[in-house]
Amino acid sequence: MTDTSILRTRGLRKEFGTATALVRAVDDVDLDVAPGETVAVMGPSGCGKSTLLHLLGGLERATDGEIHLGVQRLDRMGERALARLRSDAVGFVFQSFHLMDELSAVENVEVPALLAGRSPRAARTLALDLLDRVGLADRAGFLPSALSGGQRQRVAIARALSNEPRVVLADEPTGNLDSTATLEVLRLFDQLHQAGQTLVIVTHDARIAATADRLITMRDGAFVDQTILSGGTKGDLGTLVGMEL
Repeated sequence: MTDTSILRTRGLRKEFGTATALVRAVDDVDLDVAPGETVAVMGPSGCGKSTLLHLLGGLERATDGEIHLGVQRLDRMGERALARLRSDAVGFVFQSFHLMDELSAVENVEVPALLAGRSPRAARTLALDLLDRVGLADRAGFLPSALSGGQRQRVAIARALSNEPRVVLADEPTGNLDSTATLEVLRLFDQLHQAGQTLVIVTHDARIAATADRLITMRDGAFVDQTILSGGTKGDLGTLVGMEL
């Protein structure tokens, strides 16, 4: 670990069940993520990837171990402080978008900014800017039901950025998308990475994993392999989206 890590865990563990039927979903995980790094986490279903992401973002409590976001230690925070940290410093992107159906695209995007304390005018200006950034300025007033899957995920990514997070955590962000929409999201994550955004992406999709700086493989709650991806190892987006998986 270096003291420049933006996200760090030590001995992280999450258990479910009882003493007679105990499941260790995350098993003694040490992780360091550098500012501006994109880390992809892969592994079979049920290996603990999503649980790990939820622990990193403070959505679930660890059974044991440490979680640090910069100088702040999540595992020692009370619920109110943890909620404030999520609101201020973490952006979430989910497989199922988690957009509010009754709100327009711009209203969905501005919600985190409003919760973080921005004025309605400032939140709306930021939301419109973010929708423009993800190529959806002309869809700002549309409800999610009027958008394609790729468009809905781009709205979700814009929403994840609206609190100007230190870290974006993405859980299977291309899991419900076809190849065309996947390419849209891959390009957007690549743009975020180039702009210096720190990303941790849980995925089954080798195409999105191949665009990361580092690939971690999980099995039975533990890290079993870590690979640095650089230079020719990282794939061209156009080629990656056509990979047979």
